[in-house]
Amino acid sequence: MSSLSNIEKLFTVIDQSSERIKQEEEVTYLDALVETGENLFHQEIPDEVSQITKAFLEKEYAKINLDAMEAEEIRKAFQLAVLKGMKEAIQPHHAMTPDAVGLFVGYLVQKLMQQKKEFVILDPAAGSGNLLTTVLNQFGEGVKSFGVEVDETLLRLAWIISNLQKHNVEFYHQDSIKPLYVDPVEIVVSDLPVGFYPDDDTAKEFKVFSEKGHTYTHHLIIEQSINYLKDSGFGVFLVPNSLFSSEQAPLLQAMLKERAVILGMIQLPMSLFKQESQAKSIVLLQKNGEQTIKPKHALLVDLPSFSKKQAMASVMSQMNQWFSTELTRS
Repeated sequence: MSSLSNIEKLFTVIDQSSERIKQEEEVTYLDALVETGENLFHQEIPDEVSQITKAFLEKEYAKINLDAMEAEEIRKAFQLAVLKGMKEAIQPHHAMTPDAVGLFVGYLVQKLMQQKKEFVILDPAAGSGNLLTTVLNQFGEGVKSFGVEVDETLLRLAWIISNLQKHNVEFYHQDSIKPLYVDPVEIVVSDLPVGFYPDDDTAKEFKVFSEKGHTYTHHLIIEQSINYLKDSGFGVFLVPNSLFSSEQAPLLQAMLKERAVILGMIQLPMSLFKQESQAKSIVLLQKNGEQTIKPKHALLVDLPSFSKKQAMASVMSQMNQWFSTELTRS
């Protein structure tokens, strides 16, 4: 059976079963998706489900064998279902990192960790866990991870999808600006939510706190991430292109100058975004410490469209050269 048909087959099963649960229980598609994921993981259907629906679900679930599927196939099938569910969700923070970007972030993590077999990774804005599990699927079993998410539905989705992929992830239902339940990690990876953080009392504890209006959430999460990085640990963040040109940018720049080194900034292709205002870049930084790198030249890249293979190959070659030279500087 081809990989694509595995993805299609699993998507069809979880989509049909989620629609059935949604209709019977009068819940959102995403909540129904959580339930069908839990049914698959626990390999049982709750007693409160009607006999007709139970028979329908059992028939659907019997069509697939998750143990025979690759983790990436499971992730992609659930990703399609999550995307469908997000179209009906009204929350603006319900968004998903594109696959190509997730794979590229995984490449960056591999380069920064220099082929280490064991390390701990944190995503302080995990969402449905798609970015985190995309990265984890590029590594072996030695990588442990933490995910933090304030939205309960997305957190439950992240937990169940990562479990079905057999990943070693601990998830926490928390506001990531508040004190976290995690120990310091080697690397933080996150597609940062963009907007203003409403709790000024909590924001006051941070160096990026803005006295004029609310503080940017993405600024706060960057500082919080540095708080939970080990000395010389790395951060890989998807940020708005305006990160260093907004009215609050001087506060962020002052904090970063004091606590970290910016290794590079990679602008993602505009073709990934519907509007220029939504365009994002990837910022690479390293927390200050004895082994912190001080590159002569920061990695500044404007990525071409991922579909332009020759142009991408040229850029990747230049990036590989930068990592092999600048990353070893002391």
